[in-house]
Amino acid sequence: MLADTSKEVEMMQKHLLDLANRSYQQNVFTFSDFLGESDQDAFFAIQRQLGSQHYELFGGNENCIRKMIRFGNPEDFGYEVEYPIVLLEMRPLMQKFADKFSHRDFLGALMNLGIDRSCLGDIFVEDNVGYVYCTDTIAPFLIESLDKVKHTQIRTKEAVNKTFAQEAPVEERVLVSSERIDGCISKLYNLSRSESLEYFRAGKVRVNGRLCESNSYILKADDAVSVRGFGKFIYTGHASENKKGKLWLTLLVYRQKK
Repeated sequence: MLADTSKEVEMMQKHLLDLANRSYQQNVFTFSDFLGESDQDAFFAIQRQLGSQHYELFGGNENCIRKMIRFGNPEDFGYEVEYPIVLLEMRPLMQKFADKFSHRDFLGALMNLGIDRSCLGDIFVEDNVGYVYCTDTIAPFLIESLDKVKHTQIRTKEAVNKTFAQEAPVEERVLVSSERIDGCISKLYNLSRSESLEYFRAGKVRVNGRLCESNSYILKADDAVSVRGFGKFIYTGHASENKKGKLWLTLLVYRQKK
C-alpha cells in the first residue's frame, strides 16, 4: 500500500493498526506490505497507539530502505515465523551482449508487469545482474513473467544464499561546537548552516531510519544518520575537547557513490 494523500495515509495507518490488533488478539504474526520511508514515518506517527505491543521492521537485509513490519513477539508466542520475503535474481542470458542496466531499468521492467510497488522491496545491481526483494506471493509470477529488461533477454530465478558485500566505513573526525546534528552534517559534507537546514526542511535527514525534522537534535552514541544525496554516518559517541572548548567527534562514514 503506497500512501500519497492524507486520506490514503489514514487508511494505511488504520490497516497497520488492524494488523497489530489481529496479531495481539489471535497470538499470530502479521505482516505489512513493503513500506517506503514516508509510509514508515506514517507508521511511527501512530506508534504510541500500539502500547507495549512488539513489532520489527525488516526488508531482506540490514541495508534495505523499503521494509515490512512484523507484528508479534517470538518470546510471547513460543514460535518463530520468517518474513514472507524472497530474493530474486534477474540475470542476462548473454551478458556479453546485454544492455548496461541501472536500478531504474530493473524497476521499470518490474512495474511494466502491472504489479503493485508494495509487493517489491529494494533492488540491488551487481555486475549488471539485478536482485529484488519481493513478497513470497508475487515471486512465482515474477519468475514466470519477467524475461526482458530494456532490449535484453533475462532469466529470473530465486537467489539462494546470496549475500551483498557491506562497504567498509571510513573513520573521520569533525571539529564542532557541540553534538548538534546540523553542525556535524555541515562540517562533514562542507555545507553552510543554512544549506544544511534546507535538508531538514526537505525531509532528507533521517536518524536511525526515522525522519529527523529538528536540526538541533543532539547526537547520541551509535546514532545512524543518513542525508539524501550524501550517504550516511554513524556517531561513535567518542568526543574529545580541544583547548578552545570545541569537540572532535569521531564518525564512521559511508559516502554515497557518485
